[in-house]
Amino acid sequence: MNVGIIGMGRIGKIHLNNCISHFRQIKVSAVMNPSQAGQEFAREMGVSKVSSDPMVVLNDPEIDAVLICSATDSHADYVEEAAYAGKAIFCEKPLDLSLDRVRQTLAIVKECKVPLMMAFNQRFDPSFAEVKQRILSGSVGNLRSLHIISRDPGPPPISYIKKSGGMLMDMTIHDFDMARYQMGCEVTQVYAKGSNVVSTAIAEAGDIDFATVMLTFENGATALIENCREAAYGYDQRLEVFGSKGMIRTENPLKTTNHFSGENGTDTSRNLDFFMDRYAESYRLELKAFFDALQNNEIMPATGDDGLKAMEIAAAAYRSIVGKMPISL
Repeated sequence: MNVGIIGMGRIGKIHLNNCISHFRQIKVSAVMNPSQAGQEFAREMGVSKVSSDPMVVLNDPEIDAVLICSATDSHADYVEEAAYAGKAIFCEKPLDLSLDRVRQTLAIVKECKVPLMMAFNQRFDPSFAEVKQRILSGSVGNLRSLHIISRDPGPPPISYIKKSGGMLMDMTIHDFDMARYQMGCEVTQVYAKGSNVVSTAIAEAGDIDFATVMLTFENGATALIENCREAAYGYDQRLEVFGSKGMIRTENPLKTTNHFSGENGTDTSRNLDFFMDRYAESYRLELKAFFDALQNNEIMPATGDDGLKAMEIAAAAYRSIVGKMPISL
C-alpha cells in the first residue's frame, strides 16, 4: 500500500516514523509540508518525493491512502480533495472547528464513497481498549457510571490556544469520544462548568483551562469528565467504569515500575511527561487499525460521524457553560 502524508509537524513525524518502523507492507511515497524543516525530516527518513505542494500527494495515482496531519484549519479542504481523488483518508481531529463545515465535508466523503478514519488514538490505548472489551464481554454488567480524568502537565503556547478552537474542542474532545466509545450509546444531555485556575493569559485569550462536564446517556448512565491544562506531577490520564457486576479502573503508567521503601514510607516513580510518551503505543495501533480496515474492506473503527458526535458534545458543553444550564442533545 502506498501512502502519502500531508503535514510533517509533531504528529506527522510520529506517523511517518511508525509507518517506516512498524509496517513493512506500507510505503510512504510522498510527503507534503510547507516548511523546509518538515521537508528535510521526511527526506532524512528516506521519503523520495517531498514537496510544499499538497497536489504532489493528492494527484499521485499510485497513492492509495492519505494521512492528513496538517493544521486544523486545513483538514476539511484536504479531506475533500482526497475524497475527490478517490483516496482512503486518515485525518487528525478535529475535521474542522465549524460543525456546518464538518457536515458538508462528511457529505462529500460519503458521496465519493471513500473510507475516512478520524484519529482518536486514545481508543487504541491497550488499557482503554481492555476496558471496552470487559464491557462488551458483560463482566462489568449494566453500566452505571464512567469517570474520566484528563490533566496535562502544562498548558500549550498561547499562540496554539488562540487557534485551537478552545479546550473543550481541542482537549476534552478526546474524552467525549472515549465516553461514547465505552458507553456504546449516545449522549442525551450535557452539563458543564468551566473556569480559569491555571493562567490569566489563557483567560485573556478567551479560553478556559479547567472544566468539569457531566454527560447523561441513552442507557441512563452518567459520565463525569474533569480536565485541567496543568498538573504538577505530570501527565494524568485515568478512567473508571462502574457497573452492576463490578468496576474496572485504568491508572497512569509511570516512568519506571520501581518502588523504593525506606523509613519514611514508599516512593514510586513519576508520571510520564506528555501525550507523546503516554500514547506512543496507541499511535502505532491506530495506524494498524486503519491499514487493517482497508486491507479487509471493513468499517473504520473511528469514523467521521464519531468525530462529528464528539464535536456536537463539545459545542453543547460550551453552551452549557455560557448559559449555566444543562443542554439536551
